Amino acid sequence: MPGHSRRRFIRDVAVVGGAAAVLPAVATAPALAADAPTLAADGIEAALVTVKPGDRRYPDLAWGSNQRWVGTPDAVQLPTTAAQVLTAVQQAVSGGKGFAVRSGGHCYEDFTGNERVRTLIDLSRLDAVGYDASRKVFYVEPGARLGDAYRALYHQWGVTLPGGSCPTVGVGGHVAGGGYGPLSRRHGLIVDHLWGVELITVDAAGKASKTVATREANDPNRALWWAHTGGGGGTFGVVTRYLFRSPGATGSAPADLLPKPPSEVLISNVTWSWNGMTEAAFTRLLRNFGRWYEANSGADSPYATLFSQLKPQHKSAGQFSMTTQIDAAAPNAAGLLDSYLAAVNEGTGVSYRVDDRRKVSWLHAVTQWPGFTGTDTTTRFKGKSAYMRRGFTDANLKAFWTHMTRTDYAHPGSLVMITAYGGKTNTVAAADTAVPQRDSVLKLHYASFWTDPAQDAAHLKWIRTFYQDVYAASGGVPAPNADTDGCFINYADADLADPSLNTSGIPWHELYFKSGYRQLRTVKAQWDPKNLFNHALSIPAV
Repeated sequence: MPGHSRRRFIRDVAVVGGAAAVLPAVATAPALAADAPTLAADGIEAALVTVKPGDRRYPDLAWGSNQRWVGTPDAVQLPTTAAQVLTAVQQAVSGGKGFAVRSGGHCYEDFTGNERVRTLIDLSRLDAVGYDASRKVFYVEPGARLGDAYRALYHQWGVTLPGGSCPTVGVGGHVAGGGYGPLSRRHGLIVDHLWGVELITVDAAGKASKTVATREANDPNRALWWAHTGGGGGTFGVVTRYLFRSPGATGSAPADLLPKPPSEVLISNVTWSWNGMTEAAFTRLLRNFGRWYEANSGADSPYATLFSQLKPQHKSAGQFSMTTQIDAAAPNAAGLLDSYLAAVNEGTGVSYRVDDRRKVSWLHAVTQWPGFTGTDTTTRFKGKSAYMRRGFTDANLKAFWTHMTRTDYAHPGSLVMITAYGGKTNTVAAADTAVPQRDSVLKLHYASFWTDPAQDAAHLKWIRTFYQDVYAASGGVPAPNADTDGCFINYADADLADPSLNTSGIPWHELYFKSGYRQLRTVKAQWDPKNLFNHALSIPAV
């Protein structure tokens, strides 16, 4: 695993004859043993790495994946242990420095890249994945990228987590926001398998300390665990480990404690040309897609292992596509895929081109297949989101057609990813986690990507106007109602907290958290009373 050969996978070390030796993967340490200081080859404790302006490493560390937000921190710190995270947090608090925490850097807004942030705590080197035998849980540190976590869990134990499809996303923010992905219709959200969190918090006296919070009913810190099942990152403290075990899992064999992914998946990528595409054909296509998921999103559906994204792009792209995968071992998988494709295209009067259709290993699909994965971190972008409880209305479809075919705006990098949802995700009660949207069948991700800063205003205007028009009937946002159910915090959209851009009268926190917001504020008041962990969409203290 490039770049992390010394630490990746199992990081616990023992000093043998003056040298560091990796312990066997199955000989996992006690619960907190990996919090011991990282040891260099000679057995001497490694120092907390700090990078400042002028260092050749600084430009690479000052930005994340959204080039709209490039910070200017006085220092970037790179801890490798929970103890070093605690030190970094305490130094920032004691010094009165504004600070922020970053794992993978895939933040949509300026949460870690604004002028308030003078110390950036970068968790990319806190990236171990392993099994804690004493608790019978898997641990994944926040700096691990999804792709690397999937590889480690699958290669060693044959298990996985139902997280996202972009392999470069950091686990840190992804989990806290309630991440989802290709296996969620079969296995639920990633937080549905979260047993606990280990994190650094700061009390009212300004003292940093480590806390463990679990989902166990008798855990006095259980509310803090709950807040990390969808309350968003950067609000309560710094997670140093996520601990996973599926609800109801029993026994001590690690292979039985998390979901097992398919061995192989049947993948498909089909493309429609904008040439000859009429409004009637386009709207029928989107209507078919939504109605299909209304009818096929039960957890016991034969299509529970099918995951798909319809990705209408602006007409200037010349075409748009739909990517799909299904468990290749599902009964009649090829026939189910054929039926699905026919249903989506039925009655449109246009045909699609098959660009890719084959069996690949599940791990290849989730880490390398370009149908779902994305790795470019050099773009500027803006994103918005919506949950849909049922398919598109006529007004929704009219707005899609209008803005996808505008002639005063032509940009191939503007699109909407309309993504399969529902299934197992919808079997969890709304209050059981901090993700309250538990009866939606689709999740929408509006996005525009570009590279030239001079084009910021044009792209922002397009996506904002488009979004407002789609949801004009509910004040320009996907309000919780019969058709829509708010927004996804991991596609953070600060526009929702700006009254000049969100004129609906519906507060941003209702769109993200609904009635769970009150409980999130209570947790915030207890665990971050000084409101040190804050950004434009963080939970405020009571």
